Amino acid sequence: MRDMQSWLDSYSGDHQNPTNQRLHWLCVPPIVWSVIALLWTIPVPVSFARPGAWAVLAMVLAFYWYWKHSRRLAAALLITFALLGLLTNLLFVVLGAASLRWLAVGVFVVAWIGQFIGHKFEGRRPSFLTDLSYLLIGPAWLMAKLLRKLGFKQTV
Repeated sequence: MRDMQSWLDSYSGDHQNPTNQRLHWLCVPPIVWSVIALLWTIPVPVSFARPGAWAVLAMVLAFYWYWKHSRRLAAALLITFALLGLLTNLLFVVLGAASLRWLAVGVFVVAWIGQFIGHKFEGRRPSFLTDLSYLLIGPAWLMAKLLRKLGFKQTV
């Protein structure tokens, strides 16, 4: 099993271009939110759980994956997941499932277009095309950078 630092180093190697890096800062967080929002809108039987149960399950599974690889990043991402979950629940209540779903689809499509534009500048294919695990590394890569900017020396 790879350690988190090797994942992050490999991801960094595929993301050297400054424009691509900026586009990732602009696009990865909305992609994460849009996936949460899309999962939030999947109906759940009332006797089973509340709306958003599928999104919470996905966040718990992602957290578990991060925890196995880096407890510090997992803790920071758990806070991020909680905030995104609260935002999504608020939007679900205000907009309703159908409008939230369409908003999330729009954000997802636009953000992924931004990601692919960034990779045109990079001159490399997105990392996840070689290994789907990189879909989880993108948010961790940004979180590690954010934690370093905030003064945390050891992020992994």
